[in-house]
Amino acid sequence: MQLFYTPDIDPTLSQYFLSEEESKHAVRVLRLNVGDAVTLIDGKGGLYKAEIKDAHPKRTILQINSVTQQFNKRNHYLHIAIAPTKNLDRVEWFLEKATEIGIDEITLIICQRSERKEAKAERLNKIITSAIKQSIKAYHPVLNAPVNLAQFIKQPFDGQKFIAHCDEGEKASLAQSILKQNRYLILIGPEGDFTPAEVDAALQSGYKAITLGESRLRTETAALEACFEVNFLNR
Repeated sequence: MQLFYTPDIDPTLSQYFLSEEESKHAVRVLRLNVGDAVTLIDGKGGLYKAEIKDAHPKRTILQINSVTQQFNKRNHYLHIAIAPTKNLDRVEWFLEKATEIGIDEITLIICQRSERKEAKAERLNKIITSAIKQSIKAYHPVLNAPVNLAQFIKQPFDGQKFIAHCDEGEKASLAQSILKQNRYLILIGPEGDFTPAEVDAALQSGYKAITLGESRLRTETAALEACFEVNFLNR
């Protein structure tokens, strides 16, 4: 299956013109020609079956044959707020794998112990786009700009809110905590974990403390574990 990400597609029209970059990839790299079938995803839940009508390396014309809306829409909403790691490759790995498993929104949070305070959104979004094409996801996860944790936890969220941390204290597992088919927001801290003050501030803002198991996990592993557990529990 040859799949293209087309966020600007109009579902009411019967034709679509691939961008010059995608046209070149389709004709020069994939060697697609007139009559070949392709699949399009718009990142908003639409999956389109199409056929090449004119294989031009600058402006390939597609005929839309069918449209499926809310393709493989999940029964829950997952937002993970993760502190960017010093080695950004680890966050990139998380974004790729979480997108393949299923995630709706990601926010990079800057904490007191954060060793990195910025990231290039364009590159990270390209990784997400590549992952939705790989896993045939019709929904493109939203990547928010980095924000200070203290500011982030004050933002409203209609759903269950959790903070995963390693400090001592009473903590339940996700399996014990989540209401199925709901909306979830999970905070994952930096390599040095959240500070006690940050944990207290989150708890006061309505977050519930959770554990992700007995092992001490890396930031990106903890985030992916949370992503997997939520999807598994809502399967």
